[in-house]
Amino acid sequence: EMDVETGAWSDPTAGIMGGIDSYYEYLLKASILFGDEDCARMWRESQNAIEKYLADRRPDGLWFGQADMNTGARTTTDYGALDAFYPAVLVLAGNTKEAADLQESSYRMWTLAGVEPEQIDYAKMQITAANYELRPEIMESNYYLYHATHDPKYLAMGKTYFDALVKYCRTDEGYAALADVRSKKKKDSMESFFFAETLKYLYLLYAPESTLDFDSVVFNTEAHPVKRSVGQK
Repeated sequence: EMDVETGAWSDPTAGIMGGIDSYYEYLLKASILFGDEDCARMWRESQNAIEKYLADRRPDGLWFGQADMNTGARTTTDYGALDAFYPAVLVLAGNTKEAADLQESSYRMWTLAGVEPEQIDYAKMQITAANYELRPEIMESNYYLYHATHDPKYLAMGKTYFDALVKYCRTDEGYAALADVRSKKKKDSMESFFFAETLKYLYLLYAPESTLDFDSVVFNTEAHPVKRSVGQK
């Protein structure tokens, strides 16, 4: 985090969380879509740093935490709904094994209370932000992994996510975000990305593969497919 008026860093925390997630995503996607060598280089350098300083392999699986940008020392062990975008990016980068390991961790986070919380402390496996905003990232990564592996476990994971949405979030008017995934108390809120992304990725997970030629498009961070030919000369 930095002060845009002075250019001074105001928070030295490095991670893959919200606020930086789309930057990493678009470095890789721009390199694919536009053949941009600068973005490809920046992605490789970023991925190396992420693996070196943020990846956290523990007995219960792979997680990604936070570190001090100046020293590389681990600072916190937070992981949340927005971090769950990263397996999809890893699949796109060709690292399916690590993507699968991280998706297993995301699934553990979801099943901790039956619905994904906004954030947990994975070292303690405790919920630190209990709201659920109907976010799509975990479904997005699930879709990418199923496309890459055709492992039916991702169909089963998708059913877990969808069943929870219907059971805990559905209302007569639509689907409600949750104020607390432990009590399942609903909020009077439903973001547009629920239809544009969350349900779209769940649909694509079960739709015939002919519905969309995955390898001919790049999804932007709002789940709009852009033809790869757009960036080809």
